Amino acid sequence: MKLNTNSNTYTIIYSAILVVVVAFLLAFIYQALKPMQDKNVELDTKIHKLNALNIRNLDKGEVEQKYEEVFVEAKDEDGVRYEIYSVEGQQKYLVPVKGQGLWGPISGYIAVDEDKNTIYGADFQHESETAGLGALITEQWFQDEFKGKKICSGDEVVISVVKKGKAGDMNPENYVDGITGATLTSNGVDAMVKNGLKEFERVIR
Repeated sequence: MKLNTNSNTYTIIYSAILVVVVAFLLAFIYQALKPMQDKNVELDTKIHKLNALNIRNLDKGEVEQKYEEVFVEAKDEDGVRYEIYSVEGQQKYLVPVKGQGLWGPISGYIAVDEDKNTIYGADFQHESETAGLGALITEQWFQDEFKGKKICSGDEVVISVVKKGKAGDMNPENYVDGITGATLTSNGVDAMVKNGLKEFERVIR
C-alpha cells in the first residue's frame, strides 16, 4: 500500500518520529558532554576561590595544582560551611556568600585572615546585572576594596558597602564604596557580605 505523504496521519507520525529522534540525540549529546561540563564548572569554581585568596591570573593548567597546594579542609559547623586554606604559611578562612542583585542572584567568596576579623580578599559573581554598572562587582578593582577591612566591632558585624565617596568620610576600616549608578546591586552586595560573615562569625568565635 502506498503511503499518502499528504495526509494528516503521515504528518503527525513523521513529526512524532522526528521529535523522538531529536530528543534522543540531544540526550545522548548531553550525557556525552556532561563530564566535560562538570569539570569546567569545577575548574571555574576553583578559579573564583583562588581569586578570593588573591591568587589570580593562573593558566588553566596551573589552577588544579595551586588549589591542591593551598587547600586544607572543608568545614560544616551548625549548618555554616566554610573552607580552610594555607596561603604563604598563614591560615585563611574562605566563606561562600549568596545574595540578590538588581536583576538576579549574586554570589561570591570572602577570604578571612587568621585573626577571623580581617578580610583578606574577595571574589564576586552575578547572573544578570547591568553591564557597566552592577556587573562591575566582578571587577578586581571593586573586589580589592574589601582587602584589609575589619568585619566586626565587638560582637557586631559592621563591614558595609556604602554610597560611592562616603566610605572615606566614615571609619575606613569598616566601609567600602559602592558602585556609582548601581545602588541596588551595591545594596545587594552589602547584605550578602553582612549575612554571610555574620553566620561565619557566629560559629568561628
